[in-house]
Amino acid sequence: MIEIEQSQKSELIDQIYNVALDPERLETLLEVWEARMRPLRTSLQHSGDAAGAIDDDSDIAVHARRAGDFMDRLREPEASEWQAKLATEIAAAFRVTRQGLIINANNAATKLLGIHVGQNTNELELPDDEAGKLSEAIAAATGRVPKSSLLRFMNETDERAVVFHVAPVSNPSGVKLAMVRTSELGWPQHLTGLMRDAFKLTLAEVEIVQSLVEGKTIKSIGKERERSLDTVRSQIRSILAKTETRSQTELIRIVLSLMDVVGHTDSEPQTIVNAPRSLSAIPFETMFMPDGRRYDYFEFGDPKGRPCLYLPFKYGLTRWTVSAEAEAMVRKIRVIVPVRSGYGHSTPLSGSANYPMETAEDFHRLLDHLHIERTAILAIGADLRYAVQLAHKFPNRISGILSCAGSLPLQTPEQYERMGKWHRFILANAHYAPLILPFLVKAGFSMARRIGKERFFNAVNGDSGGDMKTFLEPEVREAMLTGSDICLSDWHIAHHAFARDCIASEGDWEALAQKCPVPIRLLRGAEDPQSPKKTMLELQDVYPNINMTILENTGQLVFFQHWRMALDELETFLV
Repeated sequence: MIEIEQSQKSELIDQIYNVALDPERLETLLEVWEARMRPLRTSLQHSGDAAGAIDDDSDIAVHARRAGDFMDRLREPEASEWQAKLATEIAAAFRVTRQGLIINANNAATKLLGIHVGQNTNELELPDDEAGKLSEAIAAATGRVPKSSLLRFMNETDERAVVFHVAPVSNPSGVKLAMVRTSELGWPQHLTGLMRDAFKLTLAEVEIVQSLVEGKTIKSIGKERERSLDTVRSQIRSILAKTETRSQTELIRIVLSLMDVVGHTDSEPQTIVNAPRSLSAIPFETMFMPDGRRYDYFEFGDPKGRPCLYLPFKYGLTRWTVSAEAEAMVRKIRVIVPVRSGYGHSTPLSGSANYPMETAEDFHRLLDHLHIERTAILAIGADLRYAVQLAHKFPNRISGILSCAGSLPLQTPEQYERMGKWHRFILANAHYAPLILPFLVKAGFSMARRIGKERFFNAVNGDSGGDMKTFLEPEVREAMLTGSDICLSDWHIAHHAFARDCIASEGDWEALAQKCPVPIRLLRGAEDPQSPKKTMLELQDVYPNINMTILENTGQLVFFQHWRMALDELETFLV
C-alpha cells in the first residue's frame, strides 16, 4: 500500500474538500496530487500488487467518499424552496444571520449538534482554536460579495473530521443569511428496524453501519466499541455479505438512499440526440435486457447496409461528422451505436457486476435484438477492450476490429509518466488508487459542466497540436459536442459509468489483447496525450498480432481527423 506522510495526507484532504466546494479548483488538486504521489507511484512495480495501492480504509479514501457526497448536495436551493430543503435535509443544517443568530434548525441539527433556534454560533461546541473560523465563514457568506466556505474540524471524541459548508442563502426579505450544512447525518429512528428486517442484520451490525455512514474509520469504531480491528473487519465482511454489497462505498450509498426520505424523480429529458444545424436528429431506440435494464441505441448510415458496431469511447462520442455520416450511407454501411449502461437513459449496471464482461455481453444481446449474425467493430479509444472481450466470447460473430486511438494495457510506470497531466491524473489513479477515482471523475465532470465542454477539452488536450487543430474544424466540434451529450449534458452526467470504464481499461487484459481470435487494425496518433509515439513503439513489440499504424501530426482524435482512411480500413472487415 502507498504510504503518505501525515502532513502531505492532510494537504491532499484539504484540496479534496476544496474541489468539492468549487470543482474549478480541480487543476490545483491535480498539481498537488501529482507532486505528492509521483515519487510513491514510480517506486512501485507495475504489477497486480500495485493496483489499488490506496486501500479502502485509508483517510484519503474515506474523505474522498465524503467529499463526493458533499458535491452531490451542494446545489444552492432557490428562495422558494429553502424551507423545504432545510426540513428534509438528512444532514444537520441550520440558517443563521450575519451576527451568528440561528433562526432555523432541522431535527438533525438539534439532535446531533444540540443546536436550537435563538442560539448564537459562538456557543457551539467547537475546538477552542477553531471557534472563530465558523464566524468568519458566516461573515464571508453574508458579505457584500457573498462567498461560500468549506470548513473541516476534528471531533476529538471519535477522531474523525466534521465538515461545515457555509453558503449564502436567497431570502425574499433582503436580510443576508447563511445556510450551514454539516457532514453530521441524522439517523432516522425507523431505519434501524428497517435495516434489520430487510437485511437480517443484528443490532450491533446496524450500529457499525451507522458509524460508517457517519464517517468513522475502522480504527475509531473498534476503539468506541472496545473491539479489535480484526473483529470489526469481520463484522463488516458479514454486513457486506448480508447486504450483497462489495465495498463500504456501495454499502454507504445504499444506506444514504434509504435515509434520503425526500427522494425525487427527474422528469424524463429529451429522447433524441440533439442536433445543431448540420447533423440531423436521430431518435433513440430502446430494448430491455433480461434483468429488466433499459438499454438504448441508435443507427445511421444505410439501414440495409453492411453492419458495423460502433463503440464510441467513454466520452460518448456517438456522432460522426456530417460528412462522415453521409459517407457511411454512400458506402452502404449500417452503423449501430449502443448507448451502454450508465450513459444517456440506459440503466447503470449493478455495483457487483463484472463491468467489462457485462458490457461486452450487452453488445452481444444488442446484436441478437437486431438479428445481426456477424459484424465488424469500430472501437474508439479504450473501448478496444470491450471489442476484444466480445471477440473472445463470440469469435464467429466478429469479422474484425478497427480501433482508432485504441488503448492497450501499459507495461511500465514510465509509460504513465509520459501521459499528458490530465490523462495521467485519471488513468494512473484508475490503476493505483481506484477507490479515489470516482471522486476525481465526479469533480472533473462538475468542472466540465461548469466551464463548458469546449473549455474543458482545451484544458485536457492542450498539449496535442493535432487534437486542438482537429477540434477547431466546425464539423468535428459539432459532432463531438453533440454526440457526447449521453456522457455530459444538462440532462445527464455519466461520471459513475465513466469511472468504471477507466478502471476497466487499466485492468489486466494483456493476454486477451495478445490472443485475440479476430484481426485487429489500430490507428494511433503520434501526439496522443494518453499514449504518445514512444509508448506505442514499445507496445508494438508486446502485441505483434495487432497491425498498428502511427500517424504524425495526429492526436487522440485520429478518427475525426482521418475518418476517410478509417472507413477504408473498416471496409476490409465489413461482411
